[in-house]
Amino acid sequence: MLASVALAPFNHFLLSESWVKKRLQPYAGKTVQLCILPFFNILLTVQTSGKLSTSMNNATIDTTVTLTPGLLSRLLAHDEDAYHEISISGDRLFAEELFFISKNLCWDVEQGLSQIMGDILAHRLVQTSKDLKQWHGETIRNLSETLVEYWVEEQPLLAKSVHIYEFIDEVNTLSEDVDQLEIRVEKINKRAS
Repeated sequence: MLASVALAPFNHFLLSESWVKKRLQPYAGKTVQLCILPFFNILLTVQTSGKLSTSMNNATIDTTVTLTPGLLSRLLAHDEDAYHEISISGDRLFAEELFFISKNLCWDVEQGLSQIMGDILAHRLVQTSKDLKQWHGETIRNLSETLVEYWVEEQPLLAKSVHIYEFIDEVNTLSEDVDQLEIRVEKINKRAS
């Protein structure tokens, strides 16, 4: 029931993209089992119109696509490498077509939400999401800078870059001195023999 309600706006969006409809129509009647372990398992069938509909549990499954929640978040972040980690069984061509569509589908979130909840609320929701993302990034950056400063100044766990460069210079000088010492030792050994 919940999946059917969630599919309505998704199908509306899919059908607004004519190229998606054309790519899905040849797979009419095919069913994909989408598993997001361990939370979600749904059967979706492609209709002749190009829409997706939920299927009964006794439907013939043409392909199964299995992924983890962590992989799902990488896919939502458009990580191309994540597609290679998805487990596929059954009709690989059908699964590859679904992947192609998901990679190339560009959704204007604000426009899509405005059709469901109105322009003002959609704009505020998207703006709040952007502000939250920016705040999150700033908080992570500030926390990391604070930890680095603490570990360098208060509780020395990390070395200052100045000290690292001084250490590298001292090691290089020591290496040169050792090379000179080896040359002197060889000369002394030659004189002694």
